[in-house]
Formats: sequence, structure tokens, C-alpha cells
Amino acid sequence: MQNRRGLRAAALTATAALLSAVLAGCGGGGDGSAKGGDLTAQKLDWKDCPPPSASEGGGDAPSPLPGGGTWQCATMRAPLDWNKPKGDTIGIALIRAKASGPGTRIGSLIFNFGGPGGSGVSTLPAVGQDYAKLRTRYDLVSFDPRGVGRSAGVLCESDAQLDQYFQQDATPDDTAERGTFLNNTKQFNAACEKNSAKILPHVRTTDAARDMDLMRQVLGDQKLHYFGISYGTELGGVYAHLFPRHVGRAVLDAVVDPTQNPEQASLGQARGFQLALDNFARDCVSKSTKCPVGDSVQDVENRIAKLLKDLDTKPIPGVFPGRLTQTAATNGIAQALYSKDLWQPLTEGLQQAYAGDGKILMLLSDAMNGRSENGEYSNIGAANAAINCSDEKQRYDTAYVQQKLPEFRAASPLFGDFLAWGMLSCTDWAVPGAADHPDVAAPGAAPILVVGNTGDPATPYEGARKMADALGPGVAVELTYKGQGHGAYDSKNPCVQNAVNGYLLDGKVPAAGTVCT
Repeated sequence: MQNRRGLRAAALTATAALLSAVLAGCGGGGDGSAKGGDLTAQKLDWKDCPPPSASEGGGDAPSPLPGGGTWQCATMRAPLDWNKPKGDTIGIALIRAKASGPGTRIGSLIFNFGGPGGSGVSTLPAVGQDYAKLRTRYDLVSFDPRGVGRSAGVLCESDAQLDQYFQQDATPDDTAERGTFLNNTKQFNAACEKNSAKILPHVRTTDAARDMDLMRQVLGDQKLHYFGISYGTELGGVYAHLFPRHVGRAVLDAVVDPTQNPEQASLGQARGFQLALDNFARDCVSKSTKCPVGDSVQDVENRIAKLLKDLDTKPIPGVFPGRLTQTAATNGIAQALYSKDLWQPLTEGLQQAYAGDGKILMLLSDAMNGRSENGEYSNIGAANAAINCSDEKQRYDTAYVQQKLPEFRAASPLFGDFLAWGMLSCTDWAVPGAADHPDVAAPGAAPILVVGNTGDPATPYEGARKMADALGPGVAVELTYKGQGHGAYDSKNPCVQNAVNGYLLDGKVPAAGTVCT
């Protein structure tokens, strides 16, 4: 739960990799100035992928694919400014795993895993085995959206500055703390403008959607087959609005509500994270063995509230050089609520924190903020701010947030303050926001499968119905998963996966209103 508003759409898809890190304690873009020509005719130079860059999260080069073959990376040129398609270009970093068979290849299946600001080039190999069934008939493809990773990545503050930034108190209690918080936000936003002025006006979701349609053509597909998760559902909806006749088989999972403004989205997320915390506590106390972090749901949440209150004035050791502050602990708890697989590490992290050791909660918070174990940050925070603030027209001030605090606290005693103050993230942004909310109306588009999870903390379940309605009559087919965590397909629920696979692989549209448990 970074202090950037894009938390509402942050996807935790690499759960296995994060879980391992917590318990253990491709050719890319740039902002090249080559002029555009007929960019649809460009040929991609696919090569074995290098290790992800620091801005993509770092780490090792992708492992060989099961059954042979390698992950391949390439760079697609796209206009810097889509209003000047023959002008300067930027590089969009792509990654693919070619279709394995058996079965006739359908085309490319393009993934966006969320954020906004997440690197698809580093995420797809980390979770690719989860989509092995789909690879039988598709080339699995993902990319760093513009402003992300190697695709003319937005740069704001240095690693050392970010260490300080994420140590700040993001829930200020008095005039002095509010002044510090606002000053830190202004400094972050000013650094983005200073270091990334050329790309900042061109990272809106509409720009990324146009990049995807160029990608479709360069990859040789008549239709765009698409799998969007979290913010990727907003991107998919915007694509469908701009190019309804180009929509192929598309799935939107962990669905953003496209009708909400930033305030409404933040308030909805406060309720969503509170629901997920309630479910975590209920699960812990329902087990046959004694719950180590509380005797009842209320006791679990009371103890967490006391921990956060104590950390506000007395942080404890975390991951060097940082300490576990109230903000970092809140962030880490929220990160663990993205997936039921992280509930056990959350339990262990709380136990340790009660004993004065903040390492696990700090590792979870670092994961949310894009900080690797070697102290380097990906650019997810910078890109997240740039994309959200370019998309969203609303700008809030301190007086408005203070007025809204009671409503946010009623939605969530633990997360309400954090999400309310996060609404100030774009107040001093250099680029004006585009709209009150995205337009996703897509009359004439092929069926789009919209998958909502009743226990989703980051994109609450109600958003699936709002997206389905906004896409328009005869477009959306809604499927409900009664489960926990952010998203449904990666829960490995057989009912969900069979429905999604059946649509993407065989074109079988599930019955509207299907419910999976």
C-alpha cells in the first residue's frame, strides 16, 4: 500500500516469488528520437532475454521454458506522442514465450498484470507456468507499458531518496507532520518532472492502449487477444473503447471500477482491505490450533491497531537501513492481504513485530514499494504516479482530506487514514489529468469475460458489475468467484480456470452470471 494512489490497482501476481523472498529474509526501450515511418511494418528482432533491469525489478534472466525453448525479448518502436505519429519514437520492451502446442496456434495473448507501473517483461516469466495451458495455442506476450521499466521508464528520486521517502509518516497527525508529508510529496513530484519531463505527458492509459493496437499489428494478429489483471482491466476496457472492432478473446480479472473517481476508488479500497483483514483474522481464529496473533477477530485487529499506534512514535528494527514505521507496517500488512498464500507470512510477521522484530513486515512493504533485497528500486512507484496522475483529473487538498477522514475511518479503522492521505499524491503533479474516470464503452466489441472475486481487497468485487455495465449491452459476460485474494484465475480454482481457458482456447463463452466457489 504505497503512498501513491495507484495502490487501488496494484496486482500481486508473482506471489510465489514474493513468498520465497519473505520467508528467506529483454532488450528495452529508452526515449530514442528515431522518427516514426510506417511503424506497423516494423520487424521485431527477437533474442534471448537478458536479466531484468533494475527499473524492472532486477534479478536473473528468465529460466528456459519447460520442454525446451527460451523466453525471447524485443523492442517495438512507438510514437512518443500519438498525436504526432510520424514524430519521435520510444521503445516498448516486449517478452514472449512461443506457443508450445498441441493444437493450432490462435495468435498472441497479450498480458498486463497491473500496477499501473508493473513490468510485464519481468512478471510474465515469474508466473508463466500458471498460464501453461494457454500457451498450448497462444504465444504468451507481455510488455513494459510506456513509462515503465525499459519502455522510456519514468525516473523520479534516487534509491537513497526513496529509502527516506518511504520512511515518512504517511498518516500525519498534526500541523508539523502534515507539512513534512506535503513537502515530501512535492519533492517527489518535482523530481519526476525534472528527470522525466519528456515522457510525462505521454503515459496515459489511452497512450498504452494505442501501443497495444500497434503491437497487435506488428505481431501479425487481426484481433487483440488479451488477459488483463487489476489495472490491466482498466487498460483492457480503454482499449475496447478505442478499438471495439479489434477486440478478440479478452479476459478482465480483478476488475477496476471504471465509474469511480480517485476518492471513490480509495474509499472502496479502504472497505476492501478491511474486509480482507477481517477474513484473515477469521481464518486464523477458526483453526484448530490457537491463533498466535489473537483470540478472536476483534482481538486480532485490536492488537494490530495497538502495534500501529506504538510504531507511530517508536519504530522497530526492520530491513537495514530502514526501520518498521507505522506506515511501513500498514503497507506490509496490506501487501500480505493481496493473496491468501501470504496469510501465514503475515501471521509470522505480526508475531515477530510484537516481539520487536519488523523484518517480515518490512520485506512485505519493500515488495509493495518495488525495493529489491540489494536496496535498488524498480520504477513502479514513479510509473504508478505518472500514469495515475496523467489519467485522473481530480486534484485534492489538505482541507478536503481532513474533511473526509471520518468517512474513511468508518470504512476502515486500520487503512482509512492511509488511503485518505494518499489522495494528495497528484496535487502538485506537472501534467494535468485527462478525465474524471476512464471511458470503456465498447459497443460492437466481441464478448469480454469479466471476472470478479468477492474477497478482493484491492479491486472490490462490485467493480466487476460496474465494468460489465460500462462496457455496454451484449459485450461483457460476468463470472463471480467466491474466494480470497486479488484476482481469481491465479487462485487456481478449477471452475474459474476452466471457464477462462474454455473461452480463450475454444471460444466457449460461459453462461452469464456463472458463480465459482
